[in-house]
Amino acid sequence: MRGDPTSYFLSGESLRSRGVGERVLAGTVDLPPLPERLLADWRREAREELGMEPGDVEVMRLARARVRWPGLRECQAAAGAWLASQGLDARLLEDADMALMACLGARFHHDGAQYGHAAFFNLFVGEDRGLDLLFALGGQRIPLVRGTAVVFDTCQPHAVVPRGASAFDAAAFLPEHDWLQFFLTWELPVEEPALAGALGIAFDVDPEVAAVPHEQLRVHGRPAEPCPASGRWLGGF
Repeated sequence: MRGDPTSYFLSGESLRSRGVGERVLAGTVDLPPLPERLLADWRREAREELGMEPGDVEVMRLARARVRWPGLRECQAAAGAWLASQGLDARLLEDADMALMACLGARFHHDGAQYGHAAFFNLFVGEDRGLDLLFALGGQRIPLVRGTAVVFDTCQPHAVVPRGASAFDAAAFLPEHDWLQFFLTWELPVEEPALAGALGIAFDVDPEVAAVPHEQLRVHGRPAEPCPASGRWLGGF
């Protein structure tokens, strides 16, 4: 029975096992500021239509933003160039769906149950709101500013917290401060050799993968979820 986090994900028509990569690729690229009218539209969508509260991460309407965002192509080009600077193939973005996201902080969570086949590439396009992206396994802390680029394993527990905080606390998100952050995200195929190598992911780590019923993340042979506040595995792992 494995003590390390193990992802079981769909590869072709069958499940495959892999470890969880603790490495994080991070940097900053030069991006133009968001147009004020576009930013106001996004804030209205997040607050009034989606009703976002501290800890929420939501999908935004990208199709509408494309028409009003002249800098989008520049963001996409910068993302590809940065990916290439990390030794990865920029063409990975051409085959990946792009989504626009908003977060008002984020509780510790992983996305391995649904996205175990992928790594996330997030490009933050909003201004510095005094937030950090925090990873529970490796302890990496990445300040979120305009142009922050991050690639990480979807199975890594992660949170967005106020700058310098070591845990998620909804009460820390004071209502008089604008905490909303916006980012573009792509799903990159974790089985791509260079990407797996960069993140430190090993494959076929569990010979009994056939006994696992569906995609999931396990620790000590049991489905694993992190504490939303601390990021530690629940269940005494």
